[in-house]
Amino acid sequence: MSGPPHRPVSDQDLETVLDRMADGFFALDADWRVTYANEEASRVLGTAMSDDAVGPEGALEGCHLWDTVPGSEETQFYDEYHRAMDTQESVSFDSYYEPLDTWFEARAFPSADGLSVYLRDITERRDLEKRQRESLHAIQRLYAVSSDNDRTFEGKVEAILTLGCEYLDVPNGFLTRIENGTQHVEVSHADHPLLQPGETCPLDEAYCKRTIERDRLLTVVDASEEGWVDDPAYETFGLETYIGGRVEVDSERYGTLCFAATTPHGEPFTDTQRTFVELLTRWVSYELERQHAATRLERERDRLDEFASVVSHDLRNPLNTAMGHLDLLAAESDSERVPPIERSLSRMETLIDDLLTLARDGVQVEEFVDIDLVETAQDAWATAQTADAELSVELGRGEIRADGSRLRQLLENLFRNAVDHGGTDVTVRLESLPDAAGFTVEDDGPGIPEAQREEVFETGFTTSDDGSGFGLSIVAEIAAAHGWTVSVTDGRDGGARFEFEDVEFAAE
Repeated sequence: MSGPPHRPVSDQDLETVLDRMADGFFALDADWRVTYANEEASRVLGTAMSDDAVGPEGALEGCHLWDTVPGSEETQFYDEYHRAMDTQESVSFDSYYEPLDTWFEARAFPSADGLSVYLRDITERRDLEKRQRESLHAIQRLYAVSSDNDRTFEGKVEAILTLGCEYLDVPNGFLTRIENGTQHVEVSHADHPLLQPGETCPLDEAYCKRTIERDRLLTVVDASEEGWVDDPAYETFGLETYIGGRVEVDSERYGTLCFAATTPHGEPFTDTQRTFVELLTRWVSYELERQHAATRLERERDRLDEFASVVSHDLRNPLNTAMGHLDLLAAESDSERVPPIERSLSRMETLIDDLLTLARDGVQVEEFVDIDLVETAQDAWATAQTADAELSVELGRGEIRADGSRLRQLLENLFRNAVDHGGTDVTVRLESLPDAAGFTVEDDGPGIPEAQREEVFETGFTTSDDGSGFGLSIVAEIAAAHGWTVSVTDGRDGGARFEFEDVEFAAE
């Protein structure tokens, strides 16, 4: 059984197919005259050709390509088409044609009779690639600015405002602080006279009034067409283009970061542009929070330094005087009242030392070195007044990154705590954590009730009449200063077990 007879494709059928193509196709003879052009090619070539070159009803057949397209002999199209004819090899290339403001992808296939050319408009693709390159470059520059430790905060903000203006193609970028119903321009890169640093205006007359009411960016691309003409902000600033986001510090409103122009933008901001502005607002928020935290920390350090000075001078000096007189009294008398006084003064000295440790050492450790944990533990044990207690050390890893003096203070407090609560014959074990980076200190004493384990690290908490309540608080402060976590649980023999995990080391 045979099928229908095969009908050869006619020239008319081929032209119909070619005319339906979205891409342009045209053919040239050996003399560079157009022998055929589909609808898209006719549109492109007809637009490029001089008005008197096109035949009746826009017919292009017979037109000489290079004579009818002004300036065509100076283009890449001329060079590549001639190369294809000379070598009789096909060519492919992308080229921008300025008179049409269009990028084309061209493919030319030569033969002895002429040249067949396919044209595809790739302007949108090239524009997208350009925007992607610009976005990547902007992100790289943002990173370079934000990580430049030699710049001040104001210098960094001015640099990113300049960067944002270039990326968004607007002349004004500014950071505002909003306080008591007034907008203050803090930093700016702008040519608008009302957007210079130090300028203020009532919030009701600012575009930022609407910005701070939104969770996302406020964007305006043509204020006149978007109903802003009667708004006080438009009357004051005359901005046609605006994009801005809310800046927050510690979840509280600070102000806005904005970019603007007095001319319409022409087209909506792209998702990438909006994301970039959101990234800038978050970076500024983070930097402001960091600044505020640094200021608070500096004030806290000043307060602690003052406190330590008072403790050292106003408490230790009279204590030293009292202990000196007690030594003289003990030499002159064997009164039974001397030992209790000596114990009380010794306790006061311990309290002062603990207070100074909390005041001076409870801050972030800035320099870590490799410390021999075994040797440090033995030194701490020797000075911790451990009497007849026993220390057992079983470490899989003998070194630890730490501040040596603070680590020793931590261990001394743990050892002293074990003896104070477990008795002079308590056994203390120092071991490595089995499944994490860190170490444990546990004893075989009475342990810590589960209900009290959340409180034991609080300043002033103690279950002993003689305890200062500072020992384990100091332990927690020193651990935090190293970036370690500390927890307490039951030891294998029912005593207290303190676990210290180096989270940062584990992450590496």
